Amino acid sequence: MTVPEIYVDADACPVKVEVVRVAERHGVVVTFVANFGLRPSRDPMIRHVMVPQGADAADDWIVEHAKAGDIVITADIPLASRALEKGVHVLDPAGRAFTPDSIGMALAMRELNQHLRETGESKGYNKEYTQRDRSSFLQALDELLVRAKRSDARK
Repeated sequence: MTVPEIYVDADACPVKVEVVRVAERHGVVVTFVANFGLRPSRDPMIRHVMVPQGADAADDWIVEHAKAGDIVITADIPLASRALEKGVHVLDPAGRAFTPDSIGMALAMRELNQHLRETGESKGYNKEYTQRDRSSFLQALDELLVRAKRSDARK
């Protein structure tokens, strides 16, 4: 049985503590990938990877190391798209799953919002991260790990 690993795009991730909590319950390795500022952990199931400064250095590292069936936590839609191409499960910090069926619309909305910001028609404020988002994330990650373990047990 192959247990999935979790890769976290950690630079601006609001659910690091929650990822660790769920991963511990399931016995899953977590790798936090960032350009700066990660506190090391003594837990052998928690890894920290510091990548060089650069626009997509963390994304590139995650895509290079994640395998089909693993889980990526990110709000970065282009990273989500690249991970999905490898057969990786992707959740955003609010617990919404990116899927092959939904990623096209997510990419299109990202482009539209970027255009609106560039033309001044939108201020581009991110919506506030709520306790409800946090709860949704915890539930979605737990359910995804249960499904991943079940599907792997059938192999």
